[in-house]
Amino acid sequence: MKTQLILVEGLPGSGKSTVARLVSEILAEKGIKAQLFLEGNAEHPADYDGVSFYRQDEFDQLLLDHEGCKEILESRAVKHGSDFLIPYRKMKDELGSDFPDELLQEIFAKDIYELPFDQHVRLLTEKWNFFKEDKIHRNSVHIFECCFIQNPLTIGTVKYNVQKEEVIHYVLLLEEIVKSLNPFVIYVDQKDIRSTFEKAINERPKEWSDGFIEYYTNQGFGKMQGYCGVDGTVQVLQERKSIELEIFNLLKINKQKIDNSQFDIEKCKEELKDILSVL
Repeated sequence: MKTQLILVEGLPGSGKSTVARLVSEILAEKGIKAQLFLEGNAEHPADYDGVSFYRQDEFDQLLLDHEGCKEILESRAVKHGSDFLIPYRKMKDELGSDFPDELLQEIFAKDIYELPFDQHVRLLTEKWNFFKEDKIHRNSVHIFECCFIQNPLTIGTVKYNVQKEEVIHYVLLLEEIVKSLNPFVIYVDQKDIRSTFEKAINERPKEWSDGFIEYYTNQGFGKMQGYCGVDGTVQVLQERKSIELEIFNLLKINKQKIDNSQFDIEKCKEELKDILSVL
């Protein structure tokens, strides 16, 4: 199998996770070794989840401000050039109450997905380059959910409302980085954005929907447009999908859209089998 990277994209609730798992299942049935990384995986080789970025002077100040946690911070912070990465989510999972909530919230404020857009892009493109160059990753197919198109749109448009061209440039830069891995993009399409989002609201915890609506309407594009509630969130999602499809059409790597509007798993699996048979 020449393809070393499969990228599954689509709007929230479209069925990305299901499709990514089906791809992994189909490859396993074909005897192809694959590694699946869903959204939120703290061990993701090309993305960051629950990781904050500190310059040397900022890290030194953090140690001074939290002397009681100095040993914990020094032992778990990862040197990144002259700077530091702090995997705070893994630290909280491991340490529990020994990792104070006050410190957690302070470190979260410098999460890589909370940084200014340009700084975020620099760190993420570095990470994708590390993944591309790491020969350890070459002995299996990697399946990534949402980090190739969704995440750039989330921070670029939803959070900061940067110019559309900047977001497009970001994704095309990632495309250039990974093209030697012969990547394949699967875009999971949904024809009715509102019903898809409402279905996700009904199926997921209220904390998820409340947080999602807050994120999509109280900053960036949604805030500029004065959107609010479910209706406003759907409008932001419509804008996001419009840009996503524009990016999808610009991509020069292998790609395929699948219509998952019916949420028919068996039909979807058969379609995926056909798609993957030519890779």
